[in-house]
Amino acid sequence: MGEARLSDLHQQYVDGGLSKKELEGKIFQWLLQKNEHYNIFPGNQDRWEEYLSWLYPRLSRAVDLYRDLGSSFEAYIGGVVNCTSREYRCREADHYLTEYVCWRAKAEEMMALESECDYPEEQKNITFPVSDDLNPRQLLFLLLKSYYYATDELIKQVSEKIGMDTGAVKDLIKEIKRRRFGKELEFMDLSERLQCQHYRCLAYEKRMYSAQPGTEYHEKMKERFDRARTRFRKMRIRLGNIRLTASNRIIAEVMGIPKGTVDSGLSAIKNQILTSCKAG
Repeated sequence: MGEARLSDLHQQYVDGGLSKKELEGKIFQWLLQKNEHYNIFPGNQDRWEEYLSWLYPRLSRAVDLYRDLGSSFEAYIGGVVNCTSREYRCREADHYLTEYVCWRAKAEEMMALESECDYPEEQKNITFPVSDDLNPRQLLFLLLKSYYYATDELIKQVSEKIGMDTGAVKDLIKEIKRRRFGKELEFMDLSERLQCQHYRCLAYEKRMYSAQPGTEYHEKMKERFDRARTRFRKMRIRLGNIRLTASNRIIAEVMGIPKGTVDSGLSAIKNQILTSCKAG
């Protein structure tokens, strides 16, 4: 199909000999043969066809916007192809960048969550690491203090050690969680935002290094990367400052005892640990 034929097809559409849908389909078929002519994806027909599939829904608007102002319909379609191909390649590069950032961040997460080293069998039978010198109340204080990290197995283990019903211990922890719910939500929300900020840092860094140093775009990405990294560091500090351990006052309230009793019990545990460390 020669170039002159494309104008003929448009004229047929204007005269009512072709429907709009038929014209769009014929333009698409005409463009399929023009990869080397436009030289946008030279030697890569697959990418050219993917681009044309992306372009096809836009052909309808392109046909509506055409006005014969001295340039042929072929030249007009050529202009549409050249303009939209730049947008397409920008989108393609952005998709690649997004994919790169996600996979890099995912790889870092996978490395951080790697399974632990295989230790000798005799080291695997680890029990709750507390001294027998601690009394039952002190053990309970210690468990409630670290409620956020207490597993069902640990709760059962401590309950048996202090001679208390496991359900009753879980109820105490449930009440502490209820009171600390707002702080836990804040922790989870900031954790998610920190991860998103990490993605932004990676994206700006990738864009910065992919641009020519000294160009306006490179400097803009460098500025954004520096700002994003500064914000990331501040958010990480904020996250580190959020304490999910229960306060001594909350422990005292849920147990119905004076706060001073909790203070002294936990202080005794601390002193025992310090004494053991010095002795060791």
